[in-house]
Amino acid sequence: MSTNSQQAPESGQGPAAGPAVVVIGAGPAGLTAAYQLVKAGVRPEVFEADDVVGGISRTVERGGWRFDIGGHRFFTKAAPVEALWHEILPDEEFLMRPRMSRIHYRGKLFDYPLKAGNALSGLGLLEAARCVGSYFWAQIRPPKDQTKFEGWVAARFGFRLYSIFFKTYTEKVWGMPANEIEADWAAQRIKNLSLFKAVVNALAPKRNQKQITSLIEQFQYPKYGPGMMWERCRDLVTDGGGSVAMNTWVKTVHRAEGGAVAVTVKDASGERKVQADHVVSSMPISALVRAMEPPAPAEVLAAADDLRYRDFLTVALVVPEEAGFPDNWIYIHTPGVRVGRIQNFGSWSPYLVKEGRTCLGLEYFVSEGDDLWEAADDVLIKQGAQELEALGLVSADDVAEGYVVRMPKAYPVYDEYYRGNVEVIREWLARAAPNVHPVGRNGMHRYNNQDHSMMTAMLAAENIAAGTTHDVWAVNVEEEYHEEGSARKPGGTSGTGRDAPILPRRRTEDAPSGERV
Repeated sequence: MSTNSQQAPESGQGPAAGPAVVVIGAGPAGLTAAYQLVKAGVRPEVFEADDVVGGISRTVERGGWRFDIGGHRFFTKAAPVEALWHEILPDEEFLMRPRMSRIHYRGKLFDYPLKAGNALSGLGLLEAARCVGSYFWAQIRPPKDQTKFEGWVAARFGFRLYSIFFKTYTEKVWGMPANEIEADWAAQRIKNLSLFKAVVNALAPKRNQKQITSLIEQFQYPKYGPGMMWERCRDLVTDGGGSVAMNTWVKTVHRAEGGAVAVTVKDASGERKVQADHVVSSMPISALVRAMEPPAPAEVLAAADDLRYRDFLTVALVVPEEAGFPDNWIYIHTPGVRVGRIQNFGSWSPYLVKEGRTCLGLEYFVSEGDDLWEAADDVLIKQGAQELEALGLVSADDVAEGYVVRMPKAYPVYDEYYRGNVEVIREWLARAAPNVHPVGRNGMHRYNNQDHSMMTAMLAAENIAAGTTHDVWAVNVEEEYHEEGSARKPGGTSGTGRDAPILPRRRTEDAPSGERV
């Protein structure tokens, strides 16, 4: 693969060419777009509100420790993205890492993806018999409502296995009861799999393996974390004649007849207006709509205000190396603790940790403003240490130090209204501001992984620089999970990218009948 990442793009040198382009956000989508534009001779101006590049794919550094926010396995079926990774970083900067994840349930660890023999033997003879009995009962009396996550999974595994291996974690992630979440996510993540098929697959894995969704066994990983890729990409953009301004907010996107004409940005020195022929936006699409001047029509503003987000925080705890585990992460299905997943950063890369110690990243799925989000760092560190001990993983006394990282708007929420809301915004942008190009997960309010977010940015950049007419919204609409690598089925519907759970919208007692709140 190419190792030319030590060379600045030659096409970015010399007189500026092409249109004036503003890129909002220096995450994977924004920086990918900027880098592709630089290679095409365009000199974009990138504005990032934070002081760190990479968005949720950043690598946070605290006290000499490095934390990956959420865990980023570098694996893709998109060849152009694979090539771009190795164009930005030389091959020697990547490690090939084994993929390993397990489920923690009541003091025991179970393989993930689920293996029938491992799951049933780990539960013990009596509980295994109950689970099998529950499964057969579900075949005789299947749940009446299989449009919800609970009914869909229970029909295929029985209620007992559902309650052990599916319910708790899903509810932690999305903050909603599993019997209110639509079945879309389950149908995508564990399609073609049931307890019966899992047992058959365990007995004859070679013959049946291709019929069941399988995940990768190894992946690439930048040795100092994913942030090093985006730090290097930022440097390539600036070396090629572009600019990347940190701690700079895009307050207003000014539009006139035919589209956007400028943006107003704000930093420590005040506000200024920047002219633009095109705007590439990876900021939350709801914020993009609210930034428009003149304002968007009332129905478009209402659609933007109706979009919701799930926030995320990591409590990173330094522990003795022997207190770690070989998994990249462990899913916490054990009730009674609020942590949803635990990373072992030493299993991602030895370069992230220090000799003799490792760092465990406890992940909490939260909503901005709730009790965990608002809690003081020392309170969260103490709670994390106590939960590690409660899980039987590490004694609280063995925690040497801790750090807290908050990530707002980490995951777009996919309630039953989001598709319609996004479509309203998308159609209005196409009419009123066709030179504004939403890209990436939050930029498009889609459940994209990093590679698909990058692909949207690559196509948007080509549309700007070369005048192509790629439909960026068609990226990653296949119903198959991208790690499986299957082609989209004919007639499949456009979705979120990877199919995501459709969450119900709660109503308040004082809301008018039928009104969404």
